[in-house]
Amino acid sequence: MIRYFMIGAAACVLIGCSGNEPAIEGAAETLSAQTAQIATADKTATLSDILASQPEDVKLRFGARNPEKTLEFFDLQPGMSVIEVLPGGGWYTKILSPYLGEDGHLIGVDYSINMWPEFGGFATPEFIEARKNWTQSWTQDMASSLPNGSSQLSAHTLSTLPKELNGQVDRALLIRSMHNLARFNDKGGYLDSALTSLNKSLKPGGIVGIVQHAAPAENDDVWADGNNGYLKESYVIAAMEKAGFKFVDASDINKNPRDIPSNTDNVWRLPPTLGTSKDNEELRARMEAVGESTRMTLKFVKPVK
Repeated sequence: MIRYFMIGAAACVLIGCSGNEPAIEGAAETLSAQTAQIATADKTATLSDILASQPEDVKLRFGARNPEKTLEFFDLQPGMSVIEVLPGGGWYTKILSPYLGEDGHLIGVDYSINMWPEFGGFATPEFIEARKNWTQSWTQDMASSLPNGSSQLSAHTLSTLPKELNGQVDRALLIRSMHNLARFNDKGGYLDSALTSLNKSLKPGGIVGIVQHAAPAENDDVWADGNNGYLKESYVIAAMEKAGFKFVDASDINKNPRDIPSNTDNVWRLPPTLGTSKDNEELRARMEAVGESTRMTLKFVKPVK
């Protein structure tokens, strides 16, 4: 957006200083040519280019989130149709949409509106009411903050994915969003129904990419039910296979060997939340030394029948 402003300003100066029409036409032609060059450059921008253009506060988290290696592991390509579950403030959206490009389609997908009251606390009646308009507000907010040449955007919830998407989606990403579906699955089958919906939307051969806070295999199963943010890799694989997906591969890209949670820990003790140490400088320093959570990175495929 800054580049367009600078070019526009230069053209305005040229037009304002000239008193003849040919000069105006020449400025317009120059501006048009430069704009076309930028549009072409944006359309062919690599993932590395897009990551390099991110704000510094986003880049600060590359070390924990490893977006380039993660998206390459999930075989994302420009022009694809991609579901992003629980996109939140758009940290990944603002990378994905420019990378998918004008021929791509990014579909933001929220939790079912029926699941939000299960959180309690922050999920007040006012919050729930506002969440009902999330599909509109998220699309508008993201569209206004994305560069030219970004993908088409649309938004739905996990319980309202339209039939028109069935068999049309190339990739579905669940990045740090699966634990909440798991923690409330007994109350409303939210994980089971979510995975069924994603399976219907994906093309045969389509891939599901999961990045999830990883519980040690030896920890208590009840502790690792999602309520503390962590899930066991064995649980995730079993849930995905139950939903009809085939496990393809796992990567250590997002593992953090310093994060070894006990059966009394939750993921929000760590950065960026630091929920247990905001008023304790010593504890905060220890948590910051650990860094963000250790995460499994798993790839699944919808089998081709």
